[in-house]
Amino acid sequence: MKTDVLIIGAGAAGLMCAITAGQRGRRVLVLDHANKPGKKILMSGGGRCNFTNLGVTPANYLSANPHFAKSALARYTPADFIALVEKHRIAYHEKELGQLFCDDSSKQIVRMLLDECAAAGVRVETGCAVERVRHGEAGFNVATARGEVHAQALVVASGGLSIPSMGATGFGYELARQFGHAVLPTRAGLVPLTLSGKHQERYADLAGVALAVEARCGRQAFRAGLLFTHRGVSGPSILQISSYWQPGEELRLDLLPDRDAADWLPAQRAARPAAELKTVLGDVLPKRLAQRLCELDFGNRPMRQYREAELAAIGTRINDWPLVASGTEGYRTAEVTLGGVDTDGLSSSTMQSKLVPGLYFIGEVVDVTGWLGGYNFQWAWASAHAAGEVA
Repeated sequence: MKTDVLIIGAGAAGLMCAITAGQRGRRVLVLDHANKPGKKILMSGGGRCNFTNLGVTPANYLSANPHFAKSALARYTPADFIALVEKHRIAYHEKELGQLFCDDSSKQIVRMLLDECAAAGVRVETGCAVERVRHGEAGFNVATARGEVHAQALVVASGGLSIPSMGATGFGYELARQFGHAVLPTRAGLVPLTLSGKHQERYADLAGVALAVEARCGRQAFRAGLLFTHRGVSGPSILQISSYWQPGEELRLDLLPDRDAADWLPAQRAARPAAELKTVLGDVLPKRLAQRLCELDFGNRPMRQYREAELAAIGTRINDWPLVASGTEGYRTAEVTLGGVDTDGLSSSTMQSKLVPGLYFIGEVVDVTGWLGGYNFQWAWASAHAAGEVA
C-alpha cells in the first residue's frame, strides 16, 4: 500500500497531524497498535478531557531547550483549538487556572478528531502494530501486521512511557535511535511521590486528608491541593512539583500559604490563651494533620504556656515544612514522560528530523513536557499542526 503521510500513533498528536495533512490534500494513514484511538484522551480529566489551557506560554514547559516549543505554540494557539471545539458544538467550561474541560465527556473530543479525519479523507487503522521501518530514496517502507506500507513522510506520534496499561511503549524512542537521533533520559512526570521509612510512618494514617499548600523545589513553586496517600503524597501541587524534583532533593511545603503563621500564632495566643495549640491549628488545617504536627514536633499545651518566640518559630516551620520523598509512583500512574527525543535534532518550526528528510516527531515522544492543566494537550495539538502543515 502507498500513502503520502504515514502517522504512527492515533492519540491526540497523531490525529491532529492527520487532520492538518489531510486538509492539504495529502493521502494520510494513521496506524496504532491499540484497539481504539485516543485512549489517553478518553481517560484524561476524569473522563472530561482538560483539552487546553487559556494561559499557555513556553514557560509552562520543561525541555533541555526551553526555546524549542515557542514556534509551534505561537502558530497553533488555545484559541485555534477552542474554535474547533465550538465548530463541533461541544460544550465546555473553565474549571480553574485557565483549564478547559468538556461539560459532558472526553468521548466528544475523540469523536470530533475522528470526524475531522473522515472529512479530510484520512484512514485510521487500530490494532495494527508496526514491526519494522526502513528508509530509502523513495521514502519509508514500513512493515506492519497487515502488510507493507510505502510512505513519502513518516510521523512518529507514539507517545511516551506513561500509563503502560493504556499501551504505552518505548517504540518512538527506539525508532529515533535507529535513525541516529539522541534520546534524552526519560522519567515519570506529573506523578505522585512516595515516602519511605520513618517519613512514611509519620503520615501513612493520614491517607485521604487534603489541604491547599504551596509546594516548593529549588526555585519552582506551585500553589494547589495536596492529598496524603497510603504510600506518600499526591494532589495537583505534588504532581506539578514532581516534574522538577529529583531523588535526593528536599521539598518544602507551605501548609498555610495564605497567612504568615509566625505573626498569626502569637496573635492567637493573645486572643485565645486557654485554647490548646492543636485546636487553634485545627481551625485552619485539617484536624488530623494539626494533631499529627503537634504530636511530632510542637507539643500540645494551652497557648498561654508557649512563649511568643516559640509560637513564631512554630509558625515559621508551618510555612516551610520539610518533606523527604523517596521516589515516585512511576510510569504506572504518571500523566506524562519527561525527556525523550532530543530537540537539537528537530526543526522547531516543522518538527522534521534534521538527519532524515521526511521523518517527523511530535507530541509526548519529544523532549517537551507541559505542566498539569491542559498544557500537554496543547503541545500535542501545536506540534502536530506544525508537522501536518508540511509533511
